[in-house]
Amino acid sequence: MAKDVEGEFTAKDYTDPPPAPLIDVEELGKWSFYRAVIAEFIATLLFLYITVATVIGYKHQSDPTLGNVDAACSGVGILGIAWAFGGMIFILVYCTAGISGGHINPAVTFGLFLARKVSLIRAVLYMVAQCLGAICGVGLVKGFQKAYYVRYGGGANELALGYSRGTGLAAEIIGTFVLVYTVFSATDPKRSARDSHVPVLAPLPIGFAVFMVHLATIPITGTGINPARSFGAAVIYNKDKAWDDQWIFWVGPFIGAAIAAAYHQYILRAGAVKALGSFRSNA
Repeated sequence: MAKDVEGEFTAKDYTDPPPAPLIDVEELGKWSFYRAVIAEFIATLLFLYITVATVIGYKHQSDPTLGNVDAACSGVGILGIAWAFGGMIFILVYCTAGISGGHINPAVTFGLFLARKVSLIRAVLYMVAQCLGAICGVGLVKGFQKAYYVRYGGGANELALGYSRGTGLAAEIIGTFVLVYTVFSATDPKRSARDSHVPVLAPLPIGFAVFMVHLATIPITGTGINPARSFGAAVIYNKDKAWDDQWIFWVGPFIGAAIAAAYHQYILRAGAVKALGSFRSNA
């Protein structure tokens, strides 16, 4: 270990982990792998259940056709919806990080795959589990709130009136970039070694990133930044508009995740390595 700095902070030793194998067949024989896949399924199910139920509940409470004179001020509002999404990500990443890594989002999984943090087999099965979990989560919402589910749009992501598809795509790219960039930064072991005197609870900035992106893009696309979330809602809602815009909520997040992975791996992380070396030389 490096010596203490200013008598209080200590620099941690760091060994760069090897990249994950592209195809790791051995994973298929480990229970820990299937446990992780199950965790991704359950986490995404819970995520969609809570968040879509919040959306439907808000739209019902603020429906002016029901005779509520204060309809415009009823319900949790857009701010509450953003908190529901960000808060659930914080909770679920905290709960599942030690089991599956707490991805809960095919775009996050894709970004981590590009950075060689997970193998292709794990990435594919995570994405399948996430999409199935999303379908089941939204299915529960429809089962419990069938009278309101279709009336209030099913929580499906659709491009809002007045916005072009290019604008919607750009919003999804930038929003996902913010999320995946935060994931890389909050979980980077080199940064943890360099800034060991600044404790960071990784789920907190990740959840807060989701919250902030929702504030910005709910009026444009309803905020996807998670293909499983958009796909699960589209499958259960099953209306033409949701399917017509579905490509935006896959192409945008995957492009954003790829840019974030490249930006972190080849630009920011290189700077972190240099800073860590400087920190050690001065310690």
